[in-house]
Amino acid sequence: MSGCFMNTNTVNISFQKDLLKKIDKVAKDESRTRSELIREAARMYIDKKNKWKEIFEFGDSIQKINNLSESDIMNEIKSVRK
Repeated sequence: MSGCFMNTNTVNISFQKDLLKKIDKVAKDESRTRSELIREAARMYIDKKNKWKEIFEFGDSIQKINNLSESDIMNEIKSVRK
C-alpha cells in the first residue's frame, strides 16, 4: 500500500451533474484526478477560512486595545474611502 494513502478515508459526496462536469474538466485539463482536485479545493477553503478568522481576531484585538466602537470604525472606513 502506498504511503500517501495510509491515513486516508473514503467518503461519498453528491454533486449536481453540471458541477461534476466542471470538476472533471478542470481535473482533466490539469492532468489530475477528481479526488486530487477536490482535496485541494477543501484545503484551500479551510486555509481561506482560517486566514479570515485570524484577520477578524486581529481586528477585534486592535478594536479592544484602542477602545473603538463599531461606529468609530465605520466612520474611519468612510473617511478613507473619500
